[in-house]
Amino acid sequence: MALAGGYRNNNYQEESIYNLIPKIQERPPKEPRYRSTFTKTVKQDTSSFRQSNKTMGPPKVVTHQPDEFLKKHSKEPKLPDKKPFRYEDETKRRPAVPKHSEKPLMGIRSNKNFITTNAVENIMSVPKKPEKKFADTRDGSTHPLTPSGLTPKYTQKKDYGKTPQYLERRKAETERAQADYDSYIQERMRQGAMKQMSYGERQAIIDGLKKNWEDLHHQYQGLSVVTDTAPKKARKERMEAEMKQLERDIDMIEKHQVIYLAN
Repeated sequence: MALAGGYRNNNYQEESIYNLIPKIQERPPKEPRYRSTFTKTVKQDTSSFRQSNKTMGPPKVVTHQPDEFLKKHSKEPKLPDKKPFRYEDETKRRPAVPKHSEKPLMGIRSNKNFITTNAVENIMSVPKKPEKKFADTRDGSTHPLTPSGLTPKYTQKKDYGKTPQYLERRKAETERAQADYDSYIQERMRQGAMKQMSYGERQAIIDGLKKNWEDLHHQYQGLSVVTDTAPKKARKERMEAEMKQLERDIDMIEKHQVIYLAN
């Protein structure tokens, strides 16, 4: 139906014979029901962890004899046997105050100077180290630091008392190098390229070097104290250098027990 104003209102439809034909209402398709992805897992866990007698109790209840009925005080806890009471500080107590009927010992005198004795004890005593403490409140409440666990204790480490790994590796490398060196020496000796110096030869060389050092030292002591000329100074320096070289040679030979000589 057309309205005045030159436009058509959408709320009103035009009259048509087709509107008399009943129309079938089409319902939108229903969305599938939601199913969790863990349904199978829950069913399997329920069936595997299901325990019998969980809510209904055991199938057969143990019955008691007629004379085993609940008796008086049977559910009360049993207390330990009575013991005589003693204070914890009983052994540390001071002796009791003497009674008025007890008379003290009279006539005992001591020549000990307590002032001097106390002064000497305080002077000779070792000062006590202050105890380590920590404060955990703003009011200054202190507690011992050692048992608190705030400071590391190296004696409680898992590897305490064990050889470090780098020392084990260094030891293995040293042993391997020594084994390679020994095999090399044996191979060279087998080929005849070197030989080992005997103990007698080594001792003879050491004795000869010491004898040369003694002779050179005797000459050195005979030098003039005043080195006012160039020849005197040069001779003194040359003798000192020779003595130092002899000392190095002696130390080197004495340090090595085994010496190899190349042919």
